[in-house]
Amino acid sequence: MRGGLTVRVGPSDVGKRVSLRTLTEPGDPAGRFTDTVGVLTAWTEGALEVTRRDGSAVRLRESALVAGKVVPDTPARRRGLPAADVPELTAVAARAWPAAATERIGDWLVRAAGGWTRRANSACALGDTPPDLARVSAWYAARGLPPAFQLATGQELLAADLERRGWAASGHAVVQIAALAPLADREPVERVRVEGELTAAWLSGWPRAADAPGTAERVLAGGRTTLFALAPGAGARPAAVGRCVVDGRWAGFTAVRVDPAHRGTGLAREVMAALARAALDAGASAAHLQVETDNAAARTLYRSLGFADHHHYHYRSPAGADGR
Repeated sequence: MRGGLTVRVGPSDVGKRVSLRTLTEPGDPAGRFTDTVGVLTAWTEGALEVTRRDGSAVRLRESALVAGKVVPDTPARRRGLPAADVPELTAVAARAWPAAATERIGDWLVRAAGGWTRRANSACALGDTPPDLARVSAWYAARGLPPAFQLATGQELLAADLERRGWAASGHAVVQIAALAPLADREPVERVRVEGELTAAWLSGWPRAADAPGTAERVLAGGRTTLFALAPGAGARPAAVGRCVVDGRWAGFTAVRVDPAHRGTGLAREVMAALARAALDAGASAAHLQVETDNAAARTLYRSLGFADHHHYHYRSPAGADGR
């Protein structure tokens, strides 16, 4: 105990989620502190390692530790949000962005799509068993791709292990969820139409598809019930596009883009609302999406539409590998 603060964690708590308070500088007369929350992934030779929900690692000196305790794995669910766990959302999201080639290796779904998008070229967990690194690496090597894992909140020990092996982190993102009905509660506008088929006009509004046209069309057109929203522009290119995949109770939103000339006009909200209404008609009741953590504008938009963070994920590949 230091000044009323208590340290209630130790090396035996490796693997548990903890909240730690450390002195910013040992002997600092001002007593400035830093708080760290995450999974305790190592405690050796006077040093601690904590891996946060987003996969980033923090190393702390044991001598700087002034308080610490084990905390619950997940925060309380916010009222009004759909109940879901990480494995369920991981599986639903994988089906909403189907890769050209997939295989289950143990509890991991390995996916490949010629290197087009990280989501379609990484292995994600469908269970609790650690991955067979040799088999997964061989599977990707046979397809001319670097091995890659999509690691979610709850897989901090694996993230720390891969970090020690020299696997670099990239593509930090957050999965957000929301109730679907409030999202749809906007007056329909004629400028946004929703169709069940992927068209050349829609593809022209999402430039990333041009990087690998055949693969992109296969991924984008996949999914159980796939909906495409389009708002025509003044010329050949749409003013905005969006995609939604209905899978049971879930409506998964992806590829929402507004042409730069039309941003700030509310089109993104109209596209989301139009897709939400169509998804409700298809039987969905809950919404999910994935957004990169550094995309502040998109996160602000989705928060204003009622989305809340559910869990984080990031990718791990051997250092130097192409992390597209």
